Amino acid sequence: MDEIINEPFVAYQKRHYTVEEYLEMEKSSTVKHEYFQGEIFAMSGASENHNWIFTNIFLVVGNNLKGKSCYIFGSDMRMSIPENTLFTYPDISIYCNNYLHSEVDEDTAILPSVIIEILSPSTKDYDRGKKFSLYKDIPSLKEYIMIDSESTSVEAHYINDEQNWTLNEHKEITDVLTFVSMGFDVALSDIYNHVRFDSQTK
Repeated sequence: MDEIINEPFVAYQKRHYTVEEYLEMEKSSTVKHEYFQGEIFAMSGASENHNWIFTNIFLVVGNNLKGKSCYIFGSDMRMSIPENTLFTYPDISIYCNNYLHSEVDEDTAILPSVIIEILSPSTKDYDRGKKFSLYKDIPSLKEYIMIDSESTSVEAHYINDEQNWTLNEHKEITDVLTFVSMGFDVALSDIYNHVRFDSQTK
């Protein structure tokens, strides 16, 4: 875990913490931290592209969820996976039907239906690898979507009818991202509105 997680995150201290200690520290911290198996890691900040993508996807998905029994949250919502001890802050998470709190903390949610992460150079390997493997332990998770902030690229993983993870990749700005479990589509042109890559002039 250290080898992967220390790349996007900085270890808080070299000691093991209880969940209760971690949650108490988070109450007064000005920086978000992940917790995994007794270790705490400071999370990195966000770029301008990251913030544009977040705003775009949050607004369009939120509009599509109107009238549904689903709730969308941004990165201030802490999520816990009791099955593997991870506490983290997904960029966007969607909770459907029953929005539940962790047994150990009323400010921490559990059992999301959809998680969206916006990839940055420092987090993309972790988000695609170890973090995805940890997310797979969530029994309610139906979709895991990763949106690149440095190029037009969306990786959409979803649970198929055989209960296996399937990947849909989108590389063109004219493509459409389908939220399979939600029943609606989002155009990549809407996701990447206002986003400028290094090869483009601002």
